[in-house]
Amino acid sequence: MRPRPPPGEKPLWWVASSKRDLLAMPEGVRRKVGVALSVAQHGATAGDAKPWKGEGSGVFEVVTDFVDDTFRAVYTVRFAKAVYVLHCFQKKSPSGIRTAKTDVDLVHERLKAARADYERRYGSSKE
Repeated sequence: MRPRPPPGEKPLWWVASSKRDLLAMPEGVRRKVGVALSVAQHGATAGDAKPWKGEGSGVFEVVTDFVDDTFRAVYTVRFAKAVYVLHCFQKKSPSGIRTAKTDVDLVHERLKAARADYERRYGSSKE
């Protein structure tokens, strides 16, 4: 059983390989994403978090450049009692700023998984 978060802090849940994927990233990237997730757990939005297009409100991404690479972490604050990290990945799309379809599809599927997990843990998925 996971310990309860301090008062006013929502628990953070990781979907699929998102935690392992984040831990494999450079330390500076991990630190920036960690700060953004902590801010989200306290009910605010970090200044460098921006809405993730395509899933509606409550889904955000943190984009971090490190050396010559770009890393992203996608999370949702859509649920009243928890924050879910959906996907952490290195952007490898050769088509400029566009995110690869496989990553977009993965975020979509993991959002469904997060909703199912939330309903199992907390009951209704009232957003």
